[in-house]
Amino acid sequence: MTRHSGKFWRAVLVVFCAAVAGWLVAPSLVVIPLSFTDRPTFTFPPTGWSTQWYTNFFTDPSWLWALEASIRVGLLVAVVATICGTAAAVAFSRTRFFGDQGLRALLLSPMIVPVIVVSIGIYAIYLRLNLLGTTVGFVVAHSVLALPFVIIPVSASLAGFDRRLEDAAAVCGAGRWTTFRTVTLPQVAPGVLSGALFAFATSFDEVVLSLFIQSPYLQTLPVRMYASVTRDTDPTIAAAATVILALTTVLTVVAGVYSSRRNRVR
Repeated sequence: MTRHSGKFWRAVLVVFCAAVAGWLVAPSLVVIPLSFTDRPTFTFPPTGWSTQWYTNFFTDPSWLWALEASIRVGLLVAVVATICGTAAAVAFSRTRFFGDQGLRALLLSPMIVPVIVVSIGIYAIYLRLNLLGTTVGFVVAHSVLALPFVIIPVSASLAGFDRRLEDAAAVCGAGRWTTFRTVTLPQVAPGVLSGALFAFATSFDEVVLSLFIQSPYLQTLPVRMYASVTRDTDPTIAAAATVILALTTVLTVVAGVYSSRRNRVR
């Protein structure tokens, strides 16, 4: 009786999770057929099919310029946030000092503080430092938002790491940097990779902060999409959204395959 009851509730849980997942994913998938419509308006379901909106996207210099800017800034943010976040996670896991919990909370605060509040503060600072509309300004601002998404997975990987391996490397004469590079980093690589992926996705998807620090000379793709919605609503924006969806999906699949292969090897 108990066994059958357990199977029933397990099946109910699976169905419920599938329904929730479908509810969350469905709005994102709607943009795919919208991007192939033959009408110059958002019509769902499409009455005809066409690739003209992808042609508009890949032949319009403003869209390509925004896409290139988003990819460039996202890659730089992934590098900066991953390095800083990994270093912070290692420091928090290895040492204890006065105020360490407060510093950790400060670094994780961008996950809690509304983005609009952070944006106003960064805008005021950038206005004084002349960093508005610069690649450096975008990278620094986006890295602040992406930092928590690196610290959390790397800290989780370090929590399950056997520090006796580091002690063994030290006994064999390895220095701290050599020990970290050859022992620690390979063991926590899945967490670091996840953090880098989240950092890139955070930067690539950020629109509120980017609206504050943009300039006519540097606009990311989400900002360009927002501007397109406010001016003219044609399905080119659906094509841009599908490109973003495809790019993030490919990155997620690649990261998943890499992590699964590492787990099998280990």
